[in-house]
Amino acid sequence: MSAPTPTPLRPALHAEDTLLARLLDGTYPPGSTLPAERELAASLGVTRPTLREALQRLGRDGLLEIRQGKPTRVLHPHEGGLRVLAHLSRHGELGRMVPDLLDLRAALLPHWVAQTADRDPQAIQAHLASPPAESDDPGLPQTFAAFDWAFQTLAAQGSGNALAPLLLGAFAEVYARAGAIYFSDPQRRERSREHYRALHAALPLGGIAAGQVARSTSLDSLQLWEARRV
Repeated sequence: MSAPTPTPLRPALHAEDTLLARLLDGTYPPGSTLPAERELAASLGVTRPTLREALQRLGRDGLLEIRQGKPTRVLHPHEGGLRVLAHLSRHGELGRMVPDLLDLRAALLPHWVAQTADRDPQAIQAHLASPPAESDDPGLPQTFAAFDWAFQTLAAQGSGNALAPLLLGAFAEVYARAGAIYFSDPQRRERSREHYRALHAALPLGGIAAGQVARSTSLDSLQLWEARRV
């Protein structure tokens, strides 16, 4: 049986993807201006209306500054908002993001876990009681990443901070990719099960205890990545 034929990208998405690759590989470095529309559209093999659609998308995501009647200026990715993360993760930056994601997790998650423990820990405790078992399933890293994401989501929702789920949600696509990388290592999966057991036991003890355990386990995950990075 022959392999399925990949679905071609819509012209605007093709233009956006190609342009993004050029922004990230330095073809159009931060601070520079893009070529004129006619030239740029020809180089991408799209019409000018299609090019404008792609430019508007990248401008909305904080990668371009579109000025009426003036050349479009390239912004540094750091000038963009959180939506830039998903773009970066698709274009070779994902492996370098993992330690930063783990570091950010260690800063935020303990606070959310502590608040959830003091407010209502039942849902998150029930979730932590049943982490994925070890198996030969090739999709296990993705399953583990989904389980861990659900844990973080419950912590954010249970914290009582209305902004916490919104902030966490901005990392959903990036985490799905990065989590699969992190949990590809059986030792990291086993250590995470130990973390979940420790958190499960600490939650009934209140916010201070649960927060301390969440911080120590988060830092341990970062150290384990640095010691056994793929």
